[in-house]
Amino acid sequence: MRLTRMTDYALRLLMHVARRPERLCTIAEIAQAYGISEAHLMKVTHQLALRGWIETVRGKGGGMRLAHLPQQINLGAVVRGMEPDFALVECFAGGNQCTLTGDCRLTGLLQGALHSFMAHLDGFTLADLVPGAPAGEVVLMPALRLPKEART
Repeated sequence: MRLTRMTDYALRLLMHVARRPERLCTIAEIAQAYGISEAHLMKVTHQLALRGWIETVRGKGGGMRLAHLPQQINLGAVVRGMEPDFALVECFAGGNQCTLTGDCRLTGLLQGALHSFMAHLDGFTLADLVPGAPAGEVVLMPALRLPKEART
């Protein structure tokens, strides 16, 4: 499974803005920080604002800020909101032409994997991605952390 660039950029944008709650952030600064096209970020910003995760302020001195506290922005909800679909294989989508349909156990296995993936993301908020988590650790599950030296 691979998330779209739109979702990747949305998560990066949210992390950037969450780290700077004291001010408005601009598309230009985020584009420069991550080496992303401003045009792509404009689309991402629009989608995030439509879904209510960020607020935008127009005009000179404008920018964006989170519409909620980081601990109120669920990562599973963000991914679901930004991804166009979760059709991991043909049989997940409409117009399925797979000759194995009805006689294939792969569909159930992949649906279970997708469900587990999303359930895992549902256990985290934007607050888990910004400062506050112990330095040098990667969050695997809410109660399980991997030391830095074990991540290589």
